[in-house]
Amino acid sequence: MNLQNLFTYHIQVEGQVEEKALHAAGPLRAGVVCADAGATRLRICADQSGLIGMLRFLHQQGYVLLSMERGEPLP
Repeated sequence: MNLQNLFTYHIQVEGQVEEKALHAAGPLRAGVVCADAGATRLRICADQSGLIGMLRFLHQQGYVLLSMERGEPLP
């Protein structure tokens, strides 16, 4: 395995995130899996560099990271 392998990542942040806002300014296409007043769960497909870029973007936007999970590698 190397750093360029693609994985599906699930990122949960505090508060609500609009998918439209992520697509307008975010470094990657992210899908909102579920959202409520307390937290939003996002799904991205990326390599490790893309994941770091998305985490930095969310941090710069002021979101608090609650959790992050990596799924199986993508073909």
